[in-house]
Amino acid sequence: MKRVLITGFEPFGGETINPSFEAIKNLDIPNIDAHVYTLLVPTLFDVSSKHVIEHIKKINPNIIILVGQAGGRKSISIERVAINIDDSKTPDNQGVAPTDRVINPSGLNAYFSSLPIKSIIQELEKNEIPASVSNSAGTYVCNHLMYSVLDYLYHSRLSKVKAGFIHVPYIDEQVIDKPNQFSMDVKLITKALEIIIKTSLKS
Repeated sequence: MKRVLITGFEPFGGETINPSFEAIKNLDIPNIDAHVYTLLVPTLFDVSSKHVIEHIKKINPNIIILVGQAGGRKSISIERVAINIDDSKTPDNQGVAPTDRVINPSGLNAYFSSLPIKSIIQELEKNEIPASVSNSAGTYVCNHLMYSVLDYLYHSRLSKVKAGFIHVPYIDEQVIDKPNQFSMDVKLITKALEIIIKTSLKS
């Protein structure tokens, strides 16, 4: 049976919850034909990737789905590419806010997701879940993690492992004090993640 690692971040930026992990906690794992492992990731530039890669080495997953919050987006965003740079005015949870910092000087400039992006979009749209392809994962911890995981797989010659990043919107509880901000029900995000896992398993 295939193994799937799906990760979500801890809250950051003054939030008390992060929709990425809130949605993951509700996954209907028994109805997924795979061994599914979930992991909470610290929102820290210098720790996030080490934490996830340690678990990749232990689990040896066939599929890695990294999930993070993108408040302000109005759909489930399937990230296409991660770039080799950390650059943020928003500090991580230890106050680190790097400027134009290369993630891996010996790494490629960018890595592309190996998840079946277009098939995922089609399946989400069939289920009437707002979905889109994103060509920028930003330059915050989300991009750092996506880049670092893909870089690790590349240098470890693990080309058969499918991996990529999904950004999800705010959930309803987060926008009570944020007028005019889009939000999505956490149950719908969970359903989307289940579809993403199952679609990735089929490809």
